[in-house]
Amino acid sequence: MAEVGRAVVRDPGALLPGGFWAAVAVWLERPQVANKRLCGARLEARWEATLPRAEPESPGSPPSPSPRAGPERGGAAVWEPDSLWGEFSRSLASGDGQLLAFLAGAEAGLQPAAPGDLDVVLRTIIPKRQPQCPCSTPGRELVLQDVPRGAVTFVPLEEDTEGNIKVKMSNVYQIQLHQGQEAWFISVLIFCPERWHSDGIVYPRPTWLGSELLTRLAKWAVESKKSEFTKTLSLVPITKYSQLYQELKEQYKEMVKVWPEVTDPEKFVYEDVAIATYLLILWEEERAKRGVVEKQSFVDLGCGNGLLTHILHRAGHPGRGIDVRRRHIWTMFGAETHLEEGAITPDDRNLFPDADWLIGNHSDELTPWIPVIAARSSYRCRFFVLPCCFFGFAGKYRRRQSQKTQYREYLDFIREVGQACGFHVEEDCLRIPSTKRVCLIGKSRTYPPAREAAVDAQRAQYIHSWGGPWGPGQQDCTTPQDGPRTQDAGAQPKPEPVAAAAPAQDSWLPGFRPRDRVERVRNCAALPGDFVDRVVVQVAHLLLGGKPACPGDASPEAGVLPWNPGGSLSLAEVASKLDSETLQRLKRECGGLQTLLRNRHQVFTVRDGRVRIRDWRKEQPPRGPAADAFKTRPCWFFTHHPDGCVLSAARCPFAHGPGELRPAQITRRARQLPRPVPAEA
Repeated sequence: MAEVGRAVVRDPGALLPGGFWAAVAVWLERPQVANKRLCGARLEARWEATLPRAEPESPGSPPSPSPRAGPERGGAAVWEPDSLWGEFSRSLASGDGQLLAFLAGAEAGLQPAAPGDLDVVLRTIIPKRQPQCPCSTPGRELVLQDVPRGAVTFVPLEEDTEGNIKVKMSNVYQIQLHQGQEAWFISVLIFCPERWHSDGIVYPRPTWLGSELLTRLAKWAVESKKSEFTKTLSLVPITKYSQLYQELKEQYKEMVKVWPEVTDPEKFVYEDVAIATYLLILWEEERAKRGVVEKQSFVDLGCGNGLLTHILHRAGHPGRGIDVRRRHIWTMFGAETHLEEGAITPDDRNLFPDADWLIGNHSDELTPWIPVIAARSSYRCRFFVLPCCFFGFAGKYRRRQSQKTQYREYLDFIREVGQACGFHVEEDCLRIPSTKRVCLIGKSRTYPPAREAAVDAQRAQYIHSWGGPWGPGQQDCTTPQDGPRTQDAGAQPKPEPVAAAAPAQDSWLPGFRPRDRVERVRNCAALPGDFVDRVVVQVAHLLLGGKPACPGDASPEAGVLPWNPGGSLSLAEVASKLDSETLQRLKRECGGLQTLLRNRHQVFTVRDGRVRIRDWRKEQPPRGPAADAFKTRPCWFFTHHPDGCVLSAARCPFAHGPGELRPAQITRRARQLPRPVPAEA
């Protein structure tokens, strides 16, 4: 036995020892949080057990037989807990006793575990499928949690060619919590360090266990914050997900190189690949459960760049995507991928009776309507939504409960909508590069088909209760709406009376308005040039200490003439010096003053909430694509700084006067736009 790491744990909140077991649960159930080479873990079984007592082995007695794996289910051998533990206990009792002593704490001079105090878990560790290591196989192990002693032991298992199960003695390790006189300690111990075999994936190096893992456990043990959300990928098999994700990622990785949109290609490509993987596995499991082979059809509402629709279609699922605006990338997918430009208004004309699933991937103002549209399209129609921006039925969503985070409250609102529409709503957390990762799924109804008319009347009542005080056509969609009207904050919604069985009218809720086909640019880029120039000069004047920024013809060499670099101000200090009309105009833009100053990269640097005059003596000369812009824009400092430009005309990347201006080069985005492939002769 060897201790490979020990960490002191400060516990000001008195969370130990309970916090220790919460940290162990994270490593047990979600090992990928610490070990990025893992996809996850699957808990196969859990039971209570007792460590056996060592028995002297009689001379000539045959060795205990190893347990055998049971029949396969879904391609994986099933190991029965009772048989597995029975044989494991007999092998411990009749062996040399060293492993039994390690498990019981006798080697460390501790009191052996009392009978019945072990919580045993059989888990499977699932590695990520990597292109450089495609043959990585899942690892199985027994996890023995000894709560009274504050120790958890991980005992790897392996199966030989004959199907016998054996303990992998070389990779047994233990995590212990113990209390000193002034502090708590967490230690990592290895049973046979000289025989430890690391594959770098399922079994890391001992130094990693004693440093990286130990540091995380010590941190998690004293964190009192509990997650508001379910664990990741709880509704799909992790092994299938990992395999399919790597296949699709390899298949669509070239999209990153030819992405024609202005959005981040890696984020959007790999996010849509992950969402597609999830849906394909979810639908595969659904077909197996229902005993059907025909692949589900779908409609992707608010499909955006259309890549998710394209991947699902290429996987054999008939469907289409609809968005209010056409994207450049649509032309790359070909005519086989059905993408339509059009606005979706929740009414009787926008139903999809032939679709099995409606998808809302960051569908914004359509998000709360998708369960309603699915419910009214047909009884068999299901929905999947991945909420992002917070919209109600007819405008921005207004919070009702300050006890929750805004995101958690909005997810609960969408769940409430799905339940009001008659769905069993399930929640899962996706593995995507986004902070908004929780999806809501309605796979089945809470009522039989015969009650459709009555349930639809209840839907109408619920939607009407969220309509706000505006009359038909009077609702201001730019103003956050209230929730259901109530007498007080804790009361239940009291919907306005409606006809009990009246059919849905053309407009389900007056006031809903889809986004405009041409989205207004709100990143300060559309502000008038004279307004922006005036703000830039005002801010520069403040930073220069009141020295006026005015036209000049000086262009001193660095270090030859004095040059005023100005000071530093916080954005709040700058804003306090601007007039109210200017501030109101900036508030209507996303990011406001900070975005405007960041856009003026030539003049300012904005970092950690503070703004400075950019000193071009400290900047690297432009290289690569940036060199194409050399001398294509005027130098602001040459024209406005009281000391002129700090660089000479030869060194400055901007033009000192009209005579130096060069025509702008073709942009990188324009170069990336797909060109038509000429037909072969």
